[in-house]
This record gives sequence, C-alpha cells and structure tokens, in this order.
Amino acid sequence: MYEKLLVAIDHSKATEKVLGAARGLASLSNGEVWILHLREREVMPRAGLIASESGDEAQAQVDAAVDELTKAGIKAHGVTRSTIYGYAAREIVSDAKELDVSVIIMGSRGRGDLTGLVLGSTAHKVIHLADRPVLVVR
Repeated sequence: MYEKLLVAIDHSKATEKVLGAARGLASLSNGEVWILHLREREVMPRAGLIASESGDEAQAQVDAAVDELTKAGIKAHGVTRSTIYGYAAREIVSDAKELDVSVIIMGSRGRGDLTGLVLGSTAHKVIHLADRPVLVVR
C-alpha cells in the first residue's frame, strides 16, 4: 500500500497530527518514512537571503520527528534543507519523485479555499503539482 511516505513538516500546530497520520499509515504497511523540513528564506534587497529560523531549530524539529517515529517501530529518515520562499511546493513534489514515495503527507493551516488560492498555500500547490496521492491533515 504505502511502502514509502514523504512527510513535509513545519512549525505549525498541524505537525503533530501530520506525524500521527504518517505513523498510522506506515504502521499499516510496514512503510518507510522520510521527514522533510524546508527552511524558507526570503530574498531581501541588500540583505540577501534571510531565514525565519536557524538551521539548528529546523534540524531539532526533524530529529524529534524521526525519533518519535523510530520509537514507534517505524524506519524513518530526516532531511532539512533551505529553499527560497514560494518554492517549497516544488521542492516537496521533486523530493517525492526522487524518493519514489507512494504518498505525500503534509499539514494545512486551515485557510479556506479562497484564501489558499489568493495566498497560494503550499498544500494547495502540492496538490496541483503532485503526480501521486497527497494527504492533507488539519
């Protein structure tokens, strides 16, 4: 069923639920999980690329997620990378293809469809770009 899962996490409240969904699906199929956290950086004139979080903060979150899944008996890997603001969806879909995962699991901040379309939420973009199932957890 779901032998490989890509789980995109951020610092939102949905992350805990996303990890729970991943744990459940991976347990059902003895699947392997890749946890992905992208540090989005904004391009600021004269200042260059500015990150909203440190690399240590991002890595700590990924390590905690991998540890949680490993303790539940699930084989898990963690990846933390930087990307330019607005490119996260493309990166998630690209990683899903590269890893040949069966499903992408990610959270939603609960914005409505109109707000998501206007603001261009990452979850909306991933759904439209992905060539495989996407489970959006709220």
